[in-house]
Amino acid sequence: MAAGPSTRDLLAAAVGAVGGSPRPGQEEMARAVADAAASGEHLLVQAGTGTGKSLGYLVPAIAHAVETGTPVVVSTATLALQAQIVDRDLPRVADALAPLLGRRPTWQLVKGRRNYVCMHKVEGGFPDEDDALFDVPGSEADDGVTAGGKVFASPTSRLGKEIVRLREWAETTQSGDRDELVPGVSERAWRQVSVSAHECLGGTRCPSAADCFSEASRERAHHVDVVVSNHAFVAIDAFEGRQMLPDHELLVVDEAHELADRVTSVITDELTVSAVEAAAKRARKAGSGDTGPLDTAADILAAALEETEEGRFTGDLPEFLQVAVGAVRDAAKTVFSGLKPEPGATAPDGSRQVARAAVQEVFDVAERLASGSAGPQGPDVAWLSRYKRPDGAVRTALDIAPLTVAGLLRERLFGERTVVLTSATLTLGGTFDAVAGSVGLLGEKTPPWRGLDVGSPFDYPKQGILYVAKHLSPPGRDGMSAAVLDELATLVEAAGGRTLGLFSSRRAAEYAAEELRERLDVPILCQGDDATPTLVRAFARDAQTCLFGTLSLWQGVDVPGSACQLVVIDRIPFPRPDDPLAAARSQAVARAGGNGFMQVAATHAGLRLAQGVGRLIRTSADRGVVAVLDSRLATARYGGFLRGSLPPFWSTTDRGVVLKALTRIGETAPEVLPVADPVDRALAAGNGAKTPAPPSSRAGITAGRGWTPEEDAGLRAAVEAGRPLAVLAERYDCSPEQVAARMAALGLAVEVPTEVDVAAAARAEQHAPDEDDGLMLLT
Repeated sequence: MAAGPSTRDLLAAAVGAVGGSPRPGQEEMARAVADAAASGEHLLVQAGTGTGKSLGYLVPAIAHAVETGTPVVVSTATLALQAQIVDRDLPRVADALAPLLGRRPTWQLVKGRRNYVCMHKVEGGFPDEDDALFDVPGSEADDGVTAGGKVFASPTSRLGKEIVRLREWAETTQSGDRDELVPGVSERAWRQVSVSAHECLGGTRCPSAADCFSEASRERAHHVDVVVSNHAFVAIDAFEGRQMLPDHELLVVDEAHELADRVTSVITDELTVSAVEAAAKRARKAGSGDTGPLDTAADILAAALEETEEGRFTGDLPEFLQVAVGAVRDAAKTVFSGLKPEPGATAPDGSRQVARAAVQEVFDVAERLASGSAGPQGPDVAWLSRYKRPDGAVRTALDIAPLTVAGLLRERLFGERTVVLTSATLTLGGTFDAVAGSVGLLGEKTPPWRGLDVGSPFDYPKQGILYVAKHLSPPGRDGMSAAVLDELATLVEAAGGRTLGLFSSRRAAEYAAEELRERLDVPILCQGDDATPTLVRAFARDAQTCLFGTLSLWQGVDVPGSACQLVVIDRIPFPRPDDPLAAARSQAVARAGGNGFMQVAATHAGLRLAQGVGRLIRTSADRGVVAVLDSRLATARYGGFLRGSLPPFWSTTDRGVVLKALTRIGETAPEVLPVADPVDRALAAGNGAKTPAPPSSRAGITAGRGWTPEEDAGLRAAVEAGRPLAVLAERYDCSPEQVAARMAALGLAVEVPTEVDVAAAARAEQHAPDEDDGLMLLT
């Protein structure tokens, strides 16, 4: 069999298609990824900005997928990078590689269910959200009316208009993907047309399964070369074995410096009084016999939380809190047992499924808190948090998170596939140890891996300036000072806009945006004004426009050219001093004889700071300034360590020099680069509804249940073998009536079930596990 094209030839074709030029670092990276895919050895590769990192892994990954016939999975931390890969990189790479590979590579974006519109919910198959019920006829009041204790949004209110628009969009969208709805809608409106994984009825039971966007995306993922997803989705798939992703041999994790934190977030839980009360309310609406125990447990929990001080529990939970959590756990178990499907029910009950999911979640979190896993020797950390909401109310929560996810990742992620971790920032102090340790690649029983730093082609000392505002006082806990705000306004004015502001908190970003809108005559966008991809496009299209935001803008934002010539960072991004998880990790390091501050807080800040600074220079023609408004970067003992994690810009603390440089750069700036509109992802990938889609795994839907061809064949064989309906109902996890209806649709002889058979089948259905959401049943 003739050998296929070499990685070098494929990369050259891809680079030519995007108008690039050969880069030694990119070529070295592509060879290393191809070698890892062939050998099975894990790879950590740091590819500095300008390397062309995405092509460096996409080209060898696609070649591997085409050669082996198995898809590769690419995971990102941010929506911005996800959109770049799906909308910009993959279409151009696919066109370039098609002549060499003999066909055009295909891809599919896969996300969690909450990211897609649910047609069953749009059609009324689930109860409305309690905080925003929608009545299409509406009322005469623009802001909605209250009736019977329920809020009904008027079609002329903002919420009502959003929901009407969502329902109209649901009838025309090819993907159902929220990110393709431009402009976006509020989270409150989106909840009216979406469901979580635990609320979903499942592909085999939902009457709208044939029209399900989430199911369609997962089905198409089995027939493509590249599956693009996110760290959280990949982690859930690996940890819980839900098989949401197709089987794959190669996983590429971009923005890999974020992997441990994103996985930690996935398996962090919280318990609140409002969650317990909401679960009880949903159970009552679904017809649960007695929710009294859960209501009582909510009251007990409220009293216990009121008496508990905010902060981390360094030992076991206080006794009165243990009692309260145990009461919630036991009550949730009792109420859940009353939410089994009604005997003889033939159609799925969306209201009951939503209630089951809510009660199950309360039970799971309470069980974890009551288990003692957050004790002195346990794997978890527990704490109580309070914060004031915008309406003035105080929200109190019991939180629990893993102290580390290293062992879990080593066993579940690295043990099942070849993994390539890549980022522009994977090393600190010249080694991969910090990131490798966080994902389980240091210590005993570590799988073999290789680290590679391919550098960056940019001339940072000539292209950029690092300015540290040494004259400012160190930041405190009282928010942004007047002096910092004045410094920010002066810098933005000198740059003539063109500013990406990266802030340590959403509150700081919003405050700075509000203040500067009053002071300056330049457009200032703020994260939260619209969907992030929409804001980034608006920022990139206009030289005067500024964009302020927080965490998700620190990485994944790629705005080359003169639209972004000033990046401002308000403060060193240390974890909060009162962050219980960071504190617990620092103490664990100290107990082991290490420096907890440097290994936890400074490492976190160094990686985040390097990512933010990396937003400035995106091409060899870019020029600009990074301004850090935190004097500690120049004066503190750890400042040298942090500066050493940044690109080697020319650095200064002279404000006058920087203002002159910004003015000069702005006066000589070329026109901003053109920005493409969002593409039709399904059409670009060549696998959407506008072209023939892969065949569905379901042969049909009868009596509210989807049936696969294999199940239909099983029914035919069962009839020939004389199997009774009760046995078939138990085998296929449905009611005898659903089996009978499907047999009738297939033209098979139907045995009339007896009352005993129906009861037996109903009991079997009540005890059967939920296939889609993986909930652990309690009885």
